[in-house]
Amino acid sequence: MTTPHPTTLSAAEARRIALRAQGFLGAPDRRAGVRGALRHLGAVQLDTISVLARSHELVPYARLGAVGRGTVEAAYWGTASADAARAQPHAFEYWSHAACILPIEEWPHFAFRRRAYRSRPHWSHALPDGAYDQVIKQLRAEGPLTATELGGAKRTSEWWDWSGAKVAVERALMYGEVVCVERRGWKRVYDLAERAVPEALLHDDLDDAECLRRLVRLAAQSLGVGTRADIADYHRLKGEQFDAVIADTGLVPVTVEGWDKPAWADPVALETSPRGRHRTTLLSPFDSLVWERARTERIFGFTHRLEAYVPKPKRVHGYFAMPVLAGGHLVGRVDPAREGGTLVARQVTLDGPKAVPAVAQALMEAASWVDCTNVRVERVDSPELRAPLAAELARALA
Repeated sequence: MTTPHPTTLSAAEARRIALRAQGFLGAPDRRAGVRGALRHLGAVQLDTISVLARSHELVPYARLGAVGRGTVEAAYWGTASADAARAQPHAFEYWSHAACILPIEEWPHFAFRRRAYRSRPHWSHALPDGAYDQVIKQLRAEGPLTATELGGAKRTSEWWDWSGAKVAVERALMYGEVVCVERRGWKRVYDLAERAVPEALLHDDLDDAECLRRLVRLAAQSLGVGTRADIADYHRLKGEQFDAVIADTGLVPVTVEGWDKPAWADPVALETSPRGRHRTTLLSPFDSLVWERARTERIFGFTHRLEAYVPKPKRVHGYFAMPVLAGGHLVGRVDPAREGGTLVARQVTLDGPKAVPAVAQALMEAASWVDCTNVRVERVDSPELRAPLAAELARALA
């Protein structure tokens, strides 16, 4: 006899389901490593900011611990080389939640977005005559290449502008004729999709409905449980796209205590007891556990905002304040920096005295990961907690 799925979840049950789905509750599958984490999450957001490391490195670190940064890059892209003789990547970069690293197996399911780009009538940058064909010809003869190697950017007055080659290769990327096969010095390295994507995956055969069903289902699996907005936002789908396919996804409608909107859950998540060891770690603000502010507030009662683009005098928690996860809760924030072999906590926010050991542990592990041998705290928002935090760090460093 099949046990029916629960249709009502407590707020605590929903939080534990979300943590397990995101890889923060229960022992991680270290044998699967970074590639396994990517497949499990379905998308890892990229961003230019690098404080401790770039966000796509911080995401597997937060789940797996001190995995080497070179190991992360190799896991995403395969064997990097300057010539065309290279291993096929395990991932590709495309527009999902934002610019994201995606498992290569999902290439067919973004056909709907590639078709939308091909039929798009207006673009921010005009495509010069002949530039597109020239880029494809050059990649076929010489690729993989960066935009600089294809023709680079041009400088106009005080600003960098896109050259014709850059416009063309980015257009080809969105159309799916070109794929980003790695990042080299943060520059995209482009190659023809026909070379980089495995032949069995290199097609746009799936219609829009099948693509959307797959991505809605994947998002729900990665979230565990979510509202319409949560699930649609994961791969930046429109609400009406979600509505068109939700009935055919196999997701289970649920009510969550304290949530004012209907929700859907991954049936496997409902069947799996969300138990195990909780991870204690710093989180990138671009981590999929917290990248959607309304969901973060609803699940954790934690309001977080990336302040990197906020004028310095108006910042509350710091340039790149990283939430601290411990015991299944968000217990504080750390705004980090590095000075030689010292990890500097420019600003620390603690959710009371009980958060002190967890924040100290998260700081020490992060310091070790980035080869820092010391931790220095500059400011603690609650002055009375500065001494206890210093004592915890001193014990760990002793």
